[in-house]
Amino acid sequence: MKFRIEEDSLGKVRVPRNALWGAQTQRAIDNFPISGISMNFPFTNTFIAMLGYVKDAAARANKNLKLLEAKKQKVISRAAKEVWTNKHGKEFPIDVFQTGSGTSTNMNANEVIANLCYKTSKVKIHPNDDVNMSQSSNDVIPTVMNLAYYFDATKKLMPALNLLIETLEKKAESVKGITKTGRTHLMDAMPVDMSDELNAWNTQLKCSRESIAVVLEKLLFLPQGGTAVGSGINAPNKFDKVFCKYLNKLTRDNYKPSQNKFESLASHDPLINFSNSLKTLSISLLKIIN
Repeated sequence: MKFRIEEDSLGKVRVPRNALWGAQTQRAIDNFPISGISMNFPFTNTFIAMLGYVKDAAARANKNLKLLEAKKQKVISRAAKEVWTNKHGKEFPIDVFQTGSGTSTNMNANEVIANLCYKTSKVKIHPNDDVNMSQSSNDVIPTVMNLAYYFDATKKLMPALNLLIETLEKKAESVKGITKTGRTHLMDAMPVDMSDELNAWNTQLKCSRESIAVVLEKLLFLPQGGTAVGSGINAPNKFDKVFCKYLNKLTRDNYKPSQNKFESLASHDPLINFSNSLKTLSISLLKIIN
């Protein structure tokens, strides 16, 4: 493999010649060879795509707030779109187990976008000063987590769950009046209508759907703009609102700034609640399968 030399404040580092990432990403590759599962693994496609959306919306917000030149914003948004359309998944090779705040993956995105800008437009973009302007890994990564959960849940999980519920409803209607032997303690018990059994399953699934829907509303509140600790240091006033405005235009969703960014950075309770809802759904599905 042929290499090029990249340099940062820590010194020089060898990077594969054709890679879009830079020194910070390469150091993370070298420092975190933990699981062998990288961020470009198929199940992280949504995460990487949402990272592209965040960088695109942030660039537009910074331009709107007169912090970023229009020319720079345009090329950053164009490069970020290539990330959120998953054209460069292989450029995210860092192990899924890395720094606690996901700094390595945030810098990975910054470097890939900056290098894409120069490669496609010959415009020099700085990964930190331009792509990461008004941001921190501490608010970018939690925001991306919310986006990824919400996207996969609304675009994949909920449609599949709705289809299962509709299918069971039709099946229950088709077997109405057919009697089977109920079972309890692994023995035959009282007779039951087959439609009653299927409708019982459906009620379980509908309860899980209701729980998931409630949690999804919480995921719409984003910590972006809280920067390092929640105070918003190094981000301009109203950055969070302007960011959400542009993000909503890109995603056609209805994201809002978190009401308390200190809490949003320090905890991930909505994500934990969502995980709990998925566990409940999984147990119901396992019971039905059995």
